[in-house]
Amino acid sequence: MAATKDFLLEIGTEEMPSAPLLKAIVQYKKLVSAGLDEAGLAHGEVRVISTPRRLAACVKDVALATDEINEVMRGPKCEIAFDAAGMPTKAAEGFARKAGIEVSKLARRVDADGHEYVFAERTIPSVSALKILSELSEHTIAALDWPRSQRWGSTHERFVRPIRWICALLGSEVVPVRYADVVSLNTTRGHRVLGPGPYVVEDSSVYEQVLEDACVLSAERRREVILEGIARVEAERPGSHVDAPKTVFDEVINLTEWPSVLVGTFDEEFLKVPHEIITESMLSNQRYFPIYDADGQLTRSFIIVSNADSACAERVIDGNERVVRARLDDAKFFFDEDLKRPLDEFAERLSDVVFQEKLGTVLQKVGRIEKIAAALAEVDSGDNRAVELARRAAHLSKADLVSQAVVEFTSQQGVMGGYYAQAAGEDSEVADAIREQYRPRFAGDALPSGKIGRYVAAADKLDTICGLFAINEPPTGSSDPYAVRRAAIGVIALLRTMPQVHLKNFIRCSLELYARQGLHFDAQSVQADVEAYFLGRLVTIGRDEKISQDAIDAVAHIGVIDPEEFLLRARSLDEARAHDPENFENLAVAYNRAAKLGDMSLGTDVDETMLTAPEEALLAACKEGEKNVAEALEDKNFERAAVCLGKLREPIDRFFNEVLVMDEDATVRGNRLRLLNRFTQVFEHVADIGALSHKK
Repeated sequence: MAATKDFLLEIGTEEMPSAPLLKAIVQYKKLVSAGLDEAGLAHGEVRVISTPRRLAACVKDVALATDEINEVMRGPKCEIAFDAAGMPTKAAEGFARKAGIEVSKLARRVDADGHEYVFAERTIPSVSALKILSELSEHTIAALDWPRSQRWGSTHERFVRPIRWICALLGSEVVPVRYADVVSLNTTRGHRVLGPGPYVVEDSSVYEQVLEDACVLSAERRREVILEGIARVEAERPGSHVDAPKTVFDEVINLTEWPSVLVGTFDEEFLKVPHEIITESMLSNQRYFPIYDADGQLTRSFIIVSNADSACAERVIDGNERVVRARLDDAKFFFDEDLKRPLDEFAERLSDVVFQEKLGTVLQKVGRIEKIAAALAEVDSGDNRAVELARRAAHLSKADLVSQAVVEFTSQQGVMGGYYAQAAGEDSEVADAIREQYRPRFAGDALPSGKIGRYVAAADKLDTICGLFAINEPPTGSSDPYAVRRAAIGVIALLRTMPQVHLKNFIRCSLELYARQGLHFDAQSVQADVEAYFLGRLVTIGRDEKISQDAIDAVAHIGVIDPEEFLLRARSLDEARAHDPENFENLAVAYNRAAKLGDMSLGTDVDETMLTAPEEALLAACKEGEKNVAEALEDKNFERAAVCLGKLREPIDRFFNEVLVMDEDATVRGNRLRLLNRFTQVFEHVADIGALSHKK
């Protein structure tokens, strides 16, 4: 087995920002792995160790040199490679170039088939790992992509932060690396305060132990230490829960090298402030983790992850409590000041806030949402009180956008409006609707808990979608700045709880409101585009819900876009077909044949006096099917409608087996085509049954 050693490339810097560092870790591993593979240098696992001050690649079992490679390539036959005078032809020259040798170095040899060919033989010598790793290291450091980088010293090289040291080792031997004004050594540095260093790394295999002795832990170990500390705090407070969102938690890991978990407290007066802005202030500004009690109520305690000496814990806690007090004072001030003004005053100020340059102000948007939400309430509930509550909730829905609290804590829009509405004595359903208006924020998110909130949320999202299509700025594959995709998925989820609402009508309503505002667009064309967009989202949702593609296509072809109806129809068709697959396959084939032969310009009025027995049977089946399908659709029983269609299979098969449709007599032929039109018309309000055929 070839001799191997571990390789270490550590880039030591000033403290790096967390988010770019997380992305760099992924890049770093790929760059090192790809560089080793391209150089042909055998190696084992590539692992990245990161802290705020270092990015290190640790590679196991790196070969000390590449293998020597002897290559033999067969080219064209000699009779092709050389002319009559024995001079090399273009074929020989091209082969030599491809092989990377001079044409004079080509060898002639008889191969196993008895023919003489030209051969290229070359040897790629072994290359020292030190040479490869030196070049790879310098290339990798330069190739790391940062959102922002900087220069330092007198050179032009750039990095996210100034590089202070490079430790590059193959086993115990220093790998020569130079970047900017830094030259590689066999030393690293420890924790800035607890073990600044430098520390000699005798061998790359002991690198992690050297770091730990210098009070530096890998990201994996830091995660473990923080989680253990949080678990200990929760155990000391039975039933409590520490809120540590993943994004903030990952950032905290990258803010420390030697973490310790401490507990601080803030003044009880801050518990009177909405907990959402208290916790956001702690999480976003200071990366503290709030602690909730067994009842889910915010407590005065919070988690601090310190990077300091544990002997200084009291001083660290005191300093952080002073910081949090100032932050929470600001949050309390904003909240108290906002409560001094009525929400209606905030709502009027929305005339100064632009929603979208071509679509007007947020106040204009609110006016449109009021009308759509009220109309949704009227159609869905028929309750005058619900209509008025929906209108009121919509009117106040965006008022908090100009409040001081939301200007400071933008992610709490809606939430703060709910608190302000509650404090102003608005109906609880109005306050809840304002608080939950942005739900669902993503696929699978909870819907607003009450109907009023659902009317406002659906109206808001639909208004955005229709407006952007009206100005010809729909989402593209690479751009969706107004989150239209999420909005469409949200509308679909909301309307699935409102089966009485017809989406096409409300798209039309939304576009009419924009037209009244003075926006110019082709209403018919935009209506079609928005309907098609919703249909595309429904097709995707149908697939996600495990409905077969052909059943989805069958319903999509008839233009149904009411969410619950679309999915129920497709699922019912799927289930009916599953119970009798052969029947539906044959019916689909017959339907396709009938649809191709039929001519709807002839109408569907059949002269019954001209019918033969199989034609009479088909007509009778059509009449019965029309009646039964209409009743099933009236009851929203789509499974029964699909079963009713299945009963048409036998009479249509008999018709095609016994009747010549394209009779020489034009009158007979026309009557039979009208009968086929009558047959296909039974299906038109259920599904395009032909999509179920595998013989389309």
